Amino acid sequence: MSDAPHDPPFRAELIGSMVRPERLKQARADNDTGAVSDAGLRAIEDEEIRAAVAMQEEIGFKVVTDGELRRDSYSDSFTTHGITGLEEGSDIAGSFAYTDAGGDQIGQRVPRITGRVNWAGPTNIDNFKFLASCTTALPKVTLPGPAYIHFRAGRANISEDVYPNLDDFWSDLTQAYHREMAALADAGCRYIQLDETSIAKLGDPAIREGLAARGDDWEELLEVYTDAVNAVADGVPDGMALGMHLCRGNKAGHWQAAGGYDVVAEKLFRKLRIRFYFLEYDSPRAGSFEPLAAVPDDKVVVIGAMTTKSAKLESADELKARIDEASRHVALDRLAISSQCGFSSSLDAIMSVEQERAKMTRLIEVSRDIWGE
Repeated sequence: MSDAPHDPPFRAELIGSMVRPERLKQARADNDTGAVSDAGLRAIEDEEIRAAVAMQEEIGFKVVTDGELRRDSYSDSFTTHGITGLEEGSDIAGSFAYTDAGGDQIGQRVPRITGRVNWAGPTNIDNFKFLASCTTALPKVTLPGPAYIHFRAGRANISEDVYPNLDDFWSDLTQAYHREMAALADAGCRYIQLDETSIAKLGDPAIREGLAARGDDWEELLEVYTDAVNAVADGVPDGMALGMHLCRGNKAGHWQAAGGYDVVAEKLFRKLRIRFYFLEYDSPRAGSFEPLAAVPDDKVVVIGAMTTKSAKLESADELKARIDEASRHVALDRLAISSQCGFSSSLDAIMSVEQERAKMTRLIEVSRDIWGE
């Protein structure tokens, strides 16, 4: 792997996941029934990842991911499989349901902590090494943020027998992140993105009501969650860049929350020891750009102006207008552009690979028009 042109973030970025080709989805289904072996599935994954990386490079991205093509969900490869003590629960809707533009609802999967949280081993290392072998761009690894488990589970699903004091849960989880990041650094990784899918949702009154109903005060959780992110960030190895993506839910065109960054902006931008952010800004659900006034002058914001919740291709002028609007609050030289989330954070996507490619190409076109890169 050659050295990248400069440190991340880049003017055009991808959040991580990409649309799973039908061949890959069929191979995964066949693996579940035993018709395709684990080795056979991995060989197909390898081929599809090479193709996904080649597409990113051909379009012009200076950073690439493996499209999360080995995962069923963005939380796999660390939260689901990278730590001990966690069990995946059933889908629960209620206040935390995912909704699409037509009003269809699906539940969220609720994890349970039934044992002590420990690092389960270098979950992402072989996958990172394979990605690095496929590219001359900078490989990025995505990890789910530390607030995910508690936000979904609540105290009721974190064993009081194992963790009578929740501070011990957060400490164990932090150590697992530190060990995973250290292993990635030893393998040559120098770019990690935390997918923080809880903090932005605290801006939604319905989410706050749901949290209150289970006994959680959202303002207290904002402190707890930002403390957790800082604890993880403090363990980032030297020479590794850490950015944080914020999301209100991205599941087959559905979302979990609506509401701007207003109530979390001060803690999000000033308290967190994070140098750059990937912010969802593709619809009115994300609110205005005014909260960006809280971003310090030494931080960078990647504006997620392109939606992954619709296959409709945005015009270049639409995207440029969003960057222009954001630049009234953050200087243009501290801005970049991306999609609002991954193109397929789970196996189900709402666009084709060809439509995905068109959107990715548009991102590069706009970044070159605005920044000349």
